[in-house]
Amino acid sequence: MNSNTERESFSERLQQALKNAHYSPDSPTRLAREFNIRFEGRPITVHAARKWIVGEAIPTQEKLRTLAQWLGVPADWLRFGGSELGGANGETGQTPAARFESADVKLVADLQRLDEQHRNIAREFIRMLVRLNHQK
Repeated sequence: MNSNTERESFSERLQQALKNAHYSPDSPTRLAREFNIRFEGRPITVHAARKWIVGEAIPTQEKLRTLAQWLGVPADWLRFGGSELGGANGETGQTPAARFESADVKLVADLQRLDEQHRNIAREFIRMLVRLNHQK
């Protein structure tokens, strides 16, 4: 696959992942803002986000992992494609436990914004709910 095709294919997958996570694929400003909230390294510019969306560039591996984690998709799928994500049968190539709804992705992002004490409380609460669910 040539580099133009690779960038265009990446762009299509990124746009699909953004739509699936209920973000507009038409807003590089929002993409840059949401990405920068989650990325530990140097922030990206709106221009860089636009280049990802329109298929002019592919992010570095580190940035790709952050995008994938945020959008709830496998990083290798986002970068290289493969089994279709969210196809007609909803298969992603992941186990059901690894698939995330957009609300789950937002929940994880919200958890990451909590301080350590409150994250631990949230984890314990979720574990309690899982135990209760398995007792039914």
